[in-house]
Amino acid sequence: MPDDHLALSDLAERVLAVIDRLESDQVMTYGEVAQECGTSARAVGTIMRNHGHLVEWWRVVHADGRGHPGAEKFWDNNGIKHAKGRVDWA
Repeated sequence: MPDDHLALSDLAERVLAVIDRLESDQVMTYGEVAQECGTSARAVGTIMRNHGHLVEWWRVVHADGRGHPGAEKFWDNNGIKHAKGRVDWA
């Protein structure tokens, strides 16, 4: 994680660490990250909005598999299957 992680809260550190541990072809939902960190999906969303640039932000998706604009090119480069802006969970 970059040096500017020192200014992060403990929760933000945990959230970003979960995302950092994902394999190149893996994604998680906000809810899954939240469950692993003992917080809410909304809190994960806030952390990602403020600090997502510190990690591979495209690895966190909505419960229905939707990613954020620009995520598809990263999914393609990392072998993450998707269609119509959503991760293919199959």
